[in-house]
Amino acid sequence: MLEKPGKKVTIDKSWQVVLQGEFEKEYFRLLSKFVREEYKNHKIFPVPKNMFRAFDLCPFDKVKVVIIGQDPYHGTGQANGLCFAVNSGIKLPPSLQNIFKEIENDVGTKPNLDGDLSRWARHGVLLLNATLTVRAGSPGSHQNKGWEEFTDSVIRVISEKKKNIVFILWGNYARQKGAHIDRTKHLVLESAHPSPFSAYSGFFGSKPFSKTNEYLKKWGKGGVEWE
Repeated sequence: MLEKPGKKVTIDKSWQVVLQGEFEKEYFRLLSKFVREEYKNHKIFPVPKNMFRAFDLCPFDKVKVVIIGQDPYHGTGQANGLCFAVNSGIKLPPSLQNIFKEIENDVGTKPNLDGDLSRWARHGVLLLNATLTVRAGSPGSHQNKGWEEFTDSVIRVISEKKKNIVFILWGNYARQKGAHIDRTKHLVLESAHPSPFSAYSGFFGSKPFSKTNEYLKKWGKGGVEWE
């Protein structure tokens, strides 16, 4: 998989099976080398054991929903391997605050304000960042190194091998990643990003959480306990 000095970073076995071809490609070999050197020479988030945490908490056969983010948070103690999430006890970033506000307005109950979001992952929500690592204090520093190709393949394999999945795309960047989704057999929910810069331009009031559960229940999958 990915080698860190003295330690091998692995991914859940179900994902190893469906993504085996990716791990054998040249771009992934170069990405692995880049990430290994970055961890060796710089402070990188998340910690290595959490690099594939989104996959480990949500095995391939359990995926019902995919939420797509961009980069991990680049501040100390924040990134935990799940998009939009932060470690428990860490102050909630503005986008996550707005996500919780929309949950309350959408489903009518106050959400659990723990920012970790692993509870969602265990309910079948793949919280996927397009780029899985970042250098401390340097947003976007690991973009265009191969992660985007890898996560495009993740989206593609979910789209091809599964059906009736809900893909939630917030903002233009996530919408671009949505190009790999077969919309004839999946539900794609698009809106503005929950960032304070855009939340009032279409995120608030978009009701992605209730719409997701309505669709999942329609196909006998059971909803997600967002609150």
